[in-house]
Amino acid sequence: MNASVSILAAHVFSMLGFSSYAVSLVELKALWAMTNTEAGLVASGFFMGYMACVSMWNAMTDRHDARGIYFLGCVLSAMGSLGFGVLANGFFSGLFFQLLLGAGVSATYMPGLRILSERLTGATQSRYVSFYTAFFGIGVAGSLILSGWATGALGWRYSFAFAALGPVMALVLVWLATRHDAPHKPQTEAEQAKARPMGHHAFFDMVFPIRSWKIALQEKAVVGFMIGYAVHCMELFGTRAWTVAFLTFSISLQAEVPPLQAASLAAIVNLVSTPASILGNEMALKLGRRAWIVLVMTSGSVVGILMSLLAGAPWWLVLILVGLQSMLIMADSATLTAGLVASAPKEVKGAAMGLYSLLGFGAGAVGPAVFGAALDIAGGGTSIYAWAAAFLAIGLGCLAFPFIDRRLFGSSPFQKNA
Repeated sequence: MNASVSILAAHVFSMLGFSSYAVSLVELKALWAMTNTEAGLVASGFFMGYMACVSMWNAMTDRHDARGIYFLGCVLSAMGSLGFGVLANGFFSGLFFQLLLGAGVSATYMPGLRILSERLTGATQSRYVSFYTAFFGIGVAGSLILSGWATGALGWRYSFAFAALGPVMALVLVWLATRHDAPHKPQTEAEQAKARPMGHHAFFDMVFPIRSWKIALQEKAVVGFMIGYAVHCMELFGTRAWTVAFLTFSISLQAEVPPLQAASLAAIVNLVSTPASILGNEMALKLGRRAWIVLVMTSGSVVGILMSLLAGAPWWLVLILVGLQSMLIMADSATLTAGLVASAPKEVKGAAMGLYSLLGFGAGAVGPAVFGAALDIAGGGTSIYAWAAAFLAIGLGCLAFPFIDRRLFGSSPFQKNA
């Protein structure tokens, strides 16, 4: 099997624990007597763990072979999923194992992209970067399918236990695909010297490579892609954490029950929306990255609010709107990442990717909790208007992004050569 294909497949397996909690959220909320805010915080735990470690892992890829970091991430991810399935029994233990899972995925997602991109160049690199980003959606769909089946057939604990097998398979695939490759030296000595942290606090400098970040942030395009990724992730992960719960609510309002359970419907939505990331990157190359990002960001947020207001409409219409929203959210994902990879200075690319993930998943960590809090404040999970308020709350950044883009670049994103 081609090494690039193996890395893409491993990416899917590494994500199998991602949706386990989302599928069980409604059941665990009742079982553990949690509020919507608390249920959202457990979902946010994944992203908190990711955010806490991502900068360190990615900065390390500027100095060490990314494969070792990736393998460690696989082990941590497996421990997080297995621990949740075997030991979690309430809010705090559930939050802890979600934190551990997030820390593991933070060591596989961007380091995995680095392993892939280091073995490719030019247009092929950009295309595979978009594939890699899109395969995140396939991994989420696979997680939804596995978790939905295991939860329904065996119970939620088995769902998490089975998900732990995914990172193990990812580790094996990447090792087999790259085992004959020489240890990769990411930079020349001259480039390494430019990015090397200064001072005596080496560990702090490794976790927060501020000097390298300053070099990266001198590029306006880098700043724009980072802000865009942050507001994108807040909406993306807030939506993904609560989609199964929203579909469950919508189904409860239906006179005609859909043929599939909420988790299966959510999996279909994720699979259908996966090509949107790849196609979106191709559209961005024609229309311009800035214009495409602004267009799909605002459209996705508007559709999310409309979708929630129509929660009581026929299930097939709600599903179409959920799918459309998911496609619009995903349509700028690869564009943002490919833009960051292309615009970040080579000598600090790893640190730039780390900061990009830190900001994105930091905002992603807020998303599920903000969604749950808005749901509680606006009337609870039985009110259509409360769901609309929750989708508005996580989409505000995307709705504001056109103004941020205009302020940053001083011109309309739809101008020629913008």
